Amino acid sequence: MTILKDLEFRGLLHQITDREGLDKKLSEERVVLYCGFDPTADSLHIGSLLPILTLRRFQQAGHIPLALVGGGTGLIGDPSGKANERTLNGPETVVAWSQSIKEQLSRFLNFSTEIENSAELVNNYDWLGSLNVIEFLRDVGKNFTVNYMLAKDSVDSRITKGISFTEFSYMILQSYDFLKLNETKNCSLQIGGSDQWGNITAGLELIGKTTDQRAYGVTLPLVTKSDGQKFGKTEGGAIWLDASKTSPYQFYQFWLGTADSDVIRFLKYFTFLSHEEIERLEEEVKSQPEKREAQKQLAREVTELVHGGEALESALNITAALFSGNIQDLSRQEIEEAFKDVPSTTLEQDDIALIDLLIAVGAAPSKRQARQDIESGAVTVNGVKVTSLEAVAKDLGKLGEAYLVVRRGKKNYYLVQFA
Repeated sequence: MTILKDLEFRGLLHQITDREGLDKKLSEERVVLYCGFDPTADSLHIGSLLPILTLRRFQQAGHIPLALVGGGTGLIGDPSGKANERTLNGPETVVAWSQSIKEQLSRFLNFSTEIENSAELVNNYDWLGSLNVIEFLRDVGKNFTVNYMLAKDSVDSRITKGISFTEFSYMILQSYDFLKLNETKNCSLQIGGSDQWGNITAGLELIGKTTDQRAYGVTLPLVTKSDGQKFGKTEGGAIWLDASKTSPYQFYQFWLGTADSDVIRFLKYFTFLSHEEIERLEEEVKSQPEKREAQKQLAREVTELVHGGEALESALNITAALFSGNIQDLSRQEIEEAFKDVPSTTLEQDDIALIDLLIAVGAAPSKRQARQDIESGAVTVNGVKVTSLEAVAKDLGKLGEAYLVVRRGKKNYYLVQFA
């Protein structure tokens, strides 16, 4: 099966220029392609995962991916898909964020020089940072009419609210990236999200006007949930690829919570499972949805892909321990990860009575209520029900030599750390 057929099966072809010509080129030669990632934060989030994994699919099919970090364009700001002007970040910030993103991209592509289709990391600041404005306007800007640029969705959608000349120029800079990579790396294909169609086709226009090369563009679909909610967001914010911002356990739980109506689509998008395996899981969703086998497979595949095998095992261990209530065997790190988002309290002394502890962590509003909760069996500490009104924290056994996990009722968790 050709790479385009595989992308088609997975629903990853949103728009494409000259499908027949690109299919022929991909079948006849090793194609160099690129996708850009602007450093708008110190980590990429799962919204960036789709183009990253698409680069990986092309590499697995024998082609050469260029992962471009926008150290230059990141100083300008892309208006695509944004209702308002971006806040400009300082050069030092963009440099630091660019380095973080380079390290993240390195997890997904094979940069080994021992293979013929080794991936490459490039930073557009290397050529944009040294541009002479007069030469750039004469040699590059001359190829774009204002009318042409105004017709692009990324610009047109901002006209009523206003768009600065800075962001208006972004399209030209990205077009120049494509031209530069075409000239220096023989890059003939750019991929990106559906909001990048205008920027990509502008680059094709520039290449067509200034060279005799034939180039192509492909956009990927905007990922949304079937209920219309934005993908990759939770009450706690974005789902990041950086484990320090979104822990592997939280990451695993996000995918595990995928709705039946979305799970097969996400398996196609975000995993490298075979077509046959995905179709088998699709039947499982229809016949035995209560088993949630497709969701479990999705969560395992993507967590291991992003964070590695050890992090996946830890996420599975935490999940099993919380489900069974047997949390005594969790490591200190796993406790911190599992209860990262629950109310936490740090105490100096561990000789505090459980009644007072419940008040200190906010689990009970008064001693009377605390006593009632303990006597009724509504309080567990470290997964063990405690019914003694005389219980003292130091006698309840700290997890990881530092923590007590207090639960009141079925769902109200509190984490206590002793300094």
